[in-house]
Formats: sequence, structure tokens, C-alpha cells
Amino acid sequence: MAAVNPQELLARLAKGKPISGILLVGGDSYLRELCRKKLVEAYVAEGTRDWGVRRFSADDDDVSAILGQAQTMPMLAPRQVIFVSEVEAWERLGDDSRDSLVKQISQYFDNPAPFTVLVFEAASLDQRMRLAKTFAEKTLTVSVELSTDPDERARLAVPLSLEMAKELGASLDDDAAEELCDILNGDLSAIRTELEKLSAYAGARRKIMRADVDLLVISARKYEVWDLADMLAARQPAKALQFLDSLLTEGEAAPALLGALAWMYRKLLEAQDLPSGTAGWQAASRLKMRPDAAELAVRQSRKFPKTQLTSGLAALYEADSRLKSGGTNQRAVMEFLVTQLASPVPA
Repeated sequence: MAAVNPQELLARLAKGKPISGILLVGGDSYLRELCRKKLVEAYVAEGTRDWGVRRFSADDDDVSAILGQAQTMPMLAPRQVIFVSEVEAWERLGDDSRDSLVKQISQYFDNPAPFTVLVFEAASLDQRMRLAKTFAEKTLTVSVELSTDPDERARLAVPLSLEMAKELGASLDDDAAEELCDILNGDLSAIRTELEKLSAYAGARRKIMRADVDLLVISARKYEVWDLADMLAARQPAKALQFLDSLLTEGEAAPALLGALAWMYRKLLEAQDLPSGTAGWQAASRLKMRPDAAELAVRQSRKFPKTQLTSGLAALYEADSRLKSGGTNQRAVMEFLVTQLASPVPA
């Protein structure tokens, strides 16, 4: 069975019918937490959650204990939701132990407890193994990952950002949502953090506009990378690495910085395609940037050969995949990336 997205899961939850088994697979922490929250809200009344919500770890807890709890009627709650994290740990078991575990899970779902929603969580699973195939057959698989493609991820994040703003008691203009998601590379956790700041800034008007995003988010996260553009255009890896180190040391998150660089490269490519002699206000309209920033983008774009920008954008997307895969040293990924971008020989 093909994986559904979180929106499709929420639509099923709205129908009120229990789902005996669910697999949340993917690395987006915001989407995973959203699914957890909505599952609890749908199936366990607020006053009974101390008894109706249980959490286990596949890395620490025995599958027999997990399934035993699933078959045990919870005290003081008519229904329970059981979360089992780090399911990928089961892939590392020996063949006999893993086969036994898969058999137990399969047998449970042949006759699941009607009062239990059993939710498994994994960053990823090997689809060639029986464990993943059993989950695909026996559970509803929900992908908690927007997309591995940065452009598509930013696009898919827009409607979610609008919902986040509503939850914070604010409204978010469509063009502000698009700019925010583009700026932050579709990173939902970062988008949520920035929206909290933006909603506080909007105050009584409760409306977040593109100018607010330009002022609070772009100024803080984006325009500092234009300082890096000169070093990359001049192919100065030592200076670029020193600048990167200062940003990371000051607390800039690697995914946000990567998004900033990807955004800058896309704007530089767009600026190169503008007709010669385009006025500043025209560039601002075409690039969807403030006039001063648009003029900066046009000026900087003249320093880069187009091949340097296109190959650089490919390197940025590859680095994005590495960061999203987890288990990597984020500083090392960023240092390797900046070295590539500033290399005297085009990547």
C-alpha cells in the first residue's frame, strides 16, 4: 500500500474510525509531532491521557511487552494510543530474532485489539526486508517527509505554514507564506519558530505580511549570505570557510544557512536572466525582492559564470539530501559544501 501524507491521515481521523496500526516514516520532526498530536486528540479524551497514551522504544523495549500492552485494556480510558519509536533498530537484529519479531507483529494485526491504536515510528526502513513489507501490508503508512526536492518541499510547506499561523492566532498573506517557506528551505520546524516571532511582531493587527518576513526573517537569515557571495565568486575557499565558521559559531543552524545559500543561488540565476539595463524597481518586481536587495542580486550575479551557479545549485541540493538523511556531521557537510562552491575549479 502506498504511503499517505499527513493531510490524508488527518482526513481519516476526522471520520472517527480507529486505525489499528500506523507507521510514521520520515525525518521531518514537525510533521511527526503533528501526527502524534492529532492521533492523541482523535482517540484519547483529554482527561484520560495519563492512562490512554503510552510510549515505548524499539531500541529499549521488548516487542512482547509492547504487544502485551496493546492487548491490555487501559485503566480509566476506553481507548489507548501506543507510540513505538526507533523501529529501525529492529532491522539490526539477527535473522532469527527479526523473523520472530515480524511473526509476532503480523499475528497481532491478524486480530488487533479494538481499543488500541498502535503507532510505529521510523526515520526510514529498508523496503527489501520483511519488516518493512509487513508494515506496508498490516498498517497505514504515513510519510512524515514533505519531499527530498528542496523546491517541491518549499512549495508543499506553504499550506502548512498558513495552518501554523492560524494556530498562533494570526493570518499569513499568501506571498508572505511563499517567501517564508522559500527562505527556510521548507524546514517546517524553522518555519514554526519564525512564525512565532512574526505573530508576536504583528501584534494587535494579527496579520503577517511579506514586509514583515522581509524585515524579520530575510534580514536575520538571508542578507548575511550576500557577504559570502563575493568570496564564492572570487573562488576564495579559506575566507569563505572562515565566514562560515563565524556564522555557525554564532548559532546559525546548518539547515537554515543551507536554505539561505540555495535561495541566494536561485535569485542570482533569476537576476542573470533579466534583460540588460533592467531598472531597480523592475528587478524587485521580477525577483520578488526589496529594491535594495534586488539591485544587490543583479550586481552580484554579474560576478558569477552561469555554469558556476548551476553547478553550485546542484551541490546545494546534494548537501540538502545529506542533512536530511540524518546521522551526519552538519558542520562537516557545510564545510565541504562551501569548499566546493568556492573551489578554483568548478565542481
